[in-house]
Amino acid sequence: MRITPEWCYSTKKEPAVLVLLGFAMIAVFMVLIMTKKVTPVLALIIIPTIFGLFAGAGLGIGPMVMDSMKSMTSTAALLMFAIIYFGLMIDVGLFDPLVRFILRKLGNDPAKVVLGTAILAAAVSLDGDGSTTFILTTAAMLPVYLRLKMSPVVLTCVAGLANGTMNILPWGGPTARAATALKLDVNDVFVPMVPSLIVGLIVVLVFSWLLGLQERNRLRSTVPEIWGQGVEFDGGTLAAGSTGTGRFGFGRNGSGPRVSGPRVSGPAGGGLPAGDGSVAVLERTEVLVDDRDTAMADTALDPNRKTLRPKLFWFNLGLTVAVMVTLVANVIPLPFVFMVGSAIALLVNFPKVKDQGAQLIAHAPSIVAVVSMVMAAAVLTGVLNGTGMVKAMSEWLVQIIPADMGPFMAIITGVLSIPMTFFMSNDAFYFGVLPVLSETAAHYGVSAADMARASITGQPFHLQSPLVPAILLLVSLAKVDLGDHHKKVLWRTAVISLVMLGVGVLTGAIGIG
Repeated sequence: MRITPEWCYSTKKEPAVLVLLGFAMIAVFMVLIMTKKVTPVLALIIIPTIFGLFAGAGLGIGPMVMDSMKSMTSTAALLMFAIIYFGLMIDVGLFDPLVRFILRKLGNDPAKVVLGTAILAAAVSLDGDGSTTFILTTAAMLPVYLRLKMSPVVLTCVAGLANGTMNILPWGGPTARAATALKLDVNDVFVPMVPSLIVGLIVVLVFSWLLGLQERNRLRSTVPEIWGQGVEFDGGTLAAGSTGTGRFGFGRNGSGPRVSGPRVSGPAGGGLPAGDGSVAVLERTEVLVDDRDTAMADTALDPNRKTLRPKLFWFNLGLTVAVMVTLVANVIPLPFVFMVGSAIALLVNFPKVKDQGAQLIAHAPSIVAVVSMVMAAAVLTGVLNGTGMVKAMSEWLVQIIPADMGPFMAIITGVLSIPMTFFMSNDAFYFGVLPVLSETAAHYGVSAADMARASITGQPFHLQSPLVPAILLLVSLAKVDLGDHHKKVLWRTAVISLVMLGVGVLTGAIGIG
């Protein structure tokens, strides 16, 4: 006979026990991955399994996980073939001209590069799809970060901040869910929240600039790995000093002329002035963008890599545009779009079977990392839902709200949406928890529209959850540890969520009963 979770429970746990186990499981999981005691994949498998057994799941824990995993197979396929496709495009050199263009526009100043990353991620987020946003942002900006020796964690942090804030767009998902769950018009929910969205984006840009300044300061000590000793960044163009030791930094006088006069060979293959007491200015892209340099040797942007296909540039560009248009049009299932795109790209760029196999093997580590994490996340979601932990936790939170706090239910909901949407799916929160909270709030004169608007302010925090496939794709493409990403991004997204909630209250979009 078929084993079902209900049949296998050895004991039905009391709701209070499930609440305790649920919060304990989440706390242990977060501590372990942020302290790097175990990898996220192992934590997603082992911790929920242990707590699920304590919750009385018994042999039913297997069906719980498998039911949850069924809903993630298409996501795993999407991420797998998206990694293959964009990995191929990077290998064949499609994004090399874009990297040069970005460097020319942003200069070599880390602060400007990080700010540009935030603007790019916010702009691409207009399509409402997190995976597409992270794929394009990483493809465009990661090579720049690698070239400048900047931390990829900053890239994932800024991209996560921008995309999470933009996720309240009506077509992004959460706003539509909130409106549907409470039987409201989606525009009535979103339009009053536009001021909150604008202020949230301003906070994102401020955080991005500050992170960029931190990177600039860090590179003052680490940049000698590229340029030699004594390098300093001042912001703007690249200026060379006169000490004869290879000391130079960013000047503030805009794009200057190329170096004139005597030149000596620099460590990155560019030219440096001789130490004759003169001060020269380098064009901002001369050293970092010149293909003759060796700063990117043996990396994904090695200008001499064997996988480059310059003669196929326009074909690859056209194919990528076609893939992106199809994604936005949403007329074909996304996994199939990337499957076909990857197959065509492999066949045209690498006609030999041996080369095709080599390319698949080359991207295998990234594929295994992200797909395994998606599958492992099914253990956590399966246990949370199958044991009834999610339901018990949400009901407990509703019950502990004091009666005299009733008029502030919208604000309370906004605050609760930060952790709750992190530890459960948007569907579970908006269709399971929000209606209960809204019904309670109605007794205190708080409208359903106020509750819906407050509930979407936790989205910047939600998008960083390990239960969100897009964030797993982001950290995988950037080769960043999820714990490192969380340490840098979580408190910043919490601040943005609270700011958006506060602006909503001040503008009257989120009312008090």
